[in-house]
Amino acid sequence: MAFVTPPAGSPLPGAPAIVIFGAAVRADGSPSGALRRRVEAAARFGQRLQSAGQHPLYVPTGGIGRHGDAEAAVMTRLLGQLGVPATDILPDPASRDTVASVRAVRRLLAGRTGTVFAATDRYHLPRCVVLLWLAGLKAWPATPPPGPAARDTCRRWYWRLREIPALPWDAAYVVLLRLLRKL
Repeated sequence: MAFVTPPAGSPLPGAPAIVIFGAAVRADGSPSGALRRRVEAAARFGQRLQSAGQHPLYVPTGGIGRHGDAEAAVMTRLLGQLGVPATDILPDPASRDTVASVRAVRRLLAGRTGTVFAATDRYHLPRCVVLLWLAGLKAWPATPPPGPAARDTCRRWYWRLREIPALPWDAAYVVLLRLLRKL
């Protein structure tokens, strides 16, 4: 296996990675509010890392949903608009759910030793961090997470309650994949 020197200015293998979990793309191809909030929170967190002397790699993850381009492609454009150089972005445009994103991130970050930070909405953050840990990555939340996912209290509780069965189900699946050496 040949060692490839990263392009000048790109994050080194030990640099932190900020994984941005996808959300919906609108029918006109623009990002949903959730997608925009997640990307903006990741960019702010990345700026904090840079001011501390670290050079993060951004990993937007999410495939094609009901509308438009892949979520990762929309996030990549947003990151560019927020001033993140293309050399600092490693998108995963194929994943269709959280577990698929974690599997893709593990493959994309193979051999990297840096910490992984999950950027997503507050309700989704525990599941993402746990799944990344179970996949063998040193993961932490990118803080602070974006603002509330919905203004309506009922909708916020819907999103929170949805995570209750999802976390143990997905965690068991990731552990099984590790045991079967498919992750």
